[in-house]
Amino acid sequence: MNTPTFSNYINGEWVAVSKTFENRNPANTDEVVGLFAKGTAADMTSAVEAAGAAFPAWSAMPGPARGAILFKAADILDKQFDQLGTEMTREEGKTLPEAKGEVRRAINIFRYFGSEGSRLPGLLVPSERERVHMFAIRKPIGVVGLITPWNFPIAIPAWKLAPALVCGNTVVIKPASAAPLSAWRIVEALHQAGIPKGVVNFVAGSGSELGHAMVQAPALKAISFTGSCEIGNWLHGEASKRRLRIQLEMGGKNPTIVLADADFNSAVENVVNASFFSTGQKCTATSRAIVEDAIYDKFVDAVVARTSKLKIGDGMKAGIEIGPAVDEAAMNGILKYIDIATKEIGAPKCGGKRLTGEGFDKGFFVEPTVFADVKESNTIAQEEIFGPVLAIMRAKDFEDAMRIANNIPFGLSSSIQTTNLSRAFEYIYRSEAGLLTVNLPSAGVEYQLPFGGTKESSFGPKEQGPAALDFYSDYKTVYLKY
Repeated sequence: MNTPTFSNYINGEWVAVSKTFENRNPANTDEVVGLFAKGTAADMTSAVEAAGAAFPAWSAMPGPARGAILFKAADILDKQFDQLGTEMTREEGKTLPEAKGEVRRAINIFRYFGSEGSRLPGLLVPSERERVHMFAIRKPIGVVGLITPWNFPIAIPAWKLAPALVCGNTVVIKPASAAPLSAWRIVEALHQAGIPKGVVNFVAGSGSELGHAMVQAPALKAISFTGSCEIGNWLHGEASKRRLRIQLEMGGKNPTIVLADADFNSAVENVVNASFFSTGQKCTATSRAIVEDAIYDKFVDAVVARTSKLKIGDGMKAGIEIGPAVDEAAMNGILKYIDIATKEIGAPKCGGKRLTGEGFDKGFFVEPTVFADVKESNTIAQEEIFGPVLAIMRAKDFEDAMRIANNIPFGLSSSIQTTNLSRAFEYIYRSEAGLLTVNLPSAGVEYQLPFGGTKESSFGPKEQGPAALDFYSDYKTVYLKY
């Protein structure tokens, strides 16, 4: 079977391919999922220019008409539901049920923001003066650059693209090279839905080359980025030179506090789910379980027992719960942290190795790994690993647990497991994180509410829900004397 080649999309056309890069299946590296056009700085410049030229007409289109195109694209994606799930598992590695869940979420996001085209709420307030009518209406920003990660390869492009478009902006999207196909399918669906030329542009390729070209393009007005702190901080510096609007979602070191009064079995399941599902490759994954002393030993034993039963393998196979790391570099990074932790703390309670043998040799599989008796000073308690590694830490009581949870530069997501309502509210008001869960996994959010963190995890307005409109639009304020 011939390997398909996927072109970049600039100014409404699929651009001829000169150089390509491979998109391989991380569960079986013999399989090339597709060849993708390796875009150049010139391609990125052309894409931004095309978006700039398309902006006046697109922004002038009524919001409901823009929303109708999003609804049509959602219907196209819905008809490809099974195919999109399979492709995501093959390119990113997550299990097929997880992939299908993400595809459904992307479709729902497009429909949610499609309906926003009929609202796009502004402000209407009374004046202190007689016969003065005061109101503020939303206006789009202009050309927006979107840089998306590989770990949610269709959901994150969807939750950036949909609000950007419905607000009247034109867009250039640069997907992660490790998993570009899912984002490509969204752009394909928008093309089939009849979106005007230049409104959406897709350029894949080298992050450094394309990112530099994007941020320097004169027509660019804003950037939304999800990825590492290192790249996010660089983008912030470059964008600030031009006073571009910028939105950053970056790292996390997310805690789950487990109190002695928690529903024990549910707490174990929630911690294991948040730590290891999607191979721990979620920015909201639990990487620190902070457990009250009274149940610490029992909890460690239960988490180790549950983790040891997880089924690891190719996400296309039924019953598999944990897939591979996305690529060799990610796998090696995870193994590096396991080695550091072993030297600092001692052997893990379970896991800790790359899996080999039949079904594993051609993929990037790492055992889900649990370290106990982790101290705040240990490396795995401080740095983001982005893999299936859990550090279990001991807390004297609730106050100590809160201190440990907040004593970190990051502040994306956080969770508490407790049946004490007062403790739950204490946690809600004192936790230094942007996303909080109570008696649920720390990972697993919906699209109807704001998404984003605090401290070094995030910068700029929140994503998702009604708050997403705040980044992708501005206000035009009007005072009218009659």
